[in-house]
Amino acid sequence: MEKTERDLRTQLAACYRIFDYMGWSEMIFNHITVKIPGDEHHFLINPYGLHYSEVTASNLVKVDIDGNIVEETDYAVNPAGILIHTAIHAARPEVHCIAHTHTSAGMAVACSEKGLRNDNFYSALLHNRIAYHDFEGITVMDDEKPRLVANLGDKTLLILRNHGLLACGRTIPEAFMNLWSLERSCEVQVTCDSTNQPMIPVPNEVLEKSEQLMAKQSMGLPLGELEFSAFVRIIDKIDSSYKD
Repeated sequence: MEKTERDLRTQLAACYRIFDYMGWSEMIFNHITVKIPGDEHHFLINPYGLHYSEVTASNLVKVDIDGNIVEETDYAVNPAGILIHTAIHAARPEVHCIAHTHTSAGMAVACSEKGLRNDNFYSALLHNRIAYHDFEGITVMDDEKPRLVANLGDKTLLILRNHGLLACGRTIPEAFMNLWSLERSCEVQVTCDSTNQPMIPVPNEVLEKSEQLMAKQSMGLPLGELEFSAFVRIIDKIDSSYKD
């Protein structure tokens, strides 16, 4: 059954609190968005100026597909977040949630010339699922949108070179799980590189088999519900004010 706007507000606010719990927040920056039901193509984004731990269901800001605020609010929205999210939401109607982070491990891999290698357990499971977009400076210029969308293509994961990570999902839990998998892959790679030891390569046939198994496991359905729900229970025990 399709979630109502109130349901999505509560779930998205919980997602912001989960990101903060995971150490994925970056002062008042970065953003997670979700499309809400209706033909207006509106979506919700965090209020610019609030820390992730301050985001609630009621203070999320509703904007249209051009980034215009469409309801009364005391807050503005991050121009860079608006550009990235309006571009992808407009081009990919099946994408309902988009999350962008600047974690240390994610940025370290994004700054690496070869990007993410498929030589650890998590990155092997992401074989052929990651796209790359070259750094063009702060993402506030409209002419970057076509290149961003073209580079993402039909993928759900994007490494913004020299910048950070981005994940898409058909649901908030799926976007969370996609980003967690990418973030974990980066963390393991950065830790492995710190050992200065040669890495064991994963054969192509194993990578292809992993890709096939992951596709079979999902059966085309959104993933992440169990994992996301587990973290919501943790957040509820810490601070359930996100529901306000």
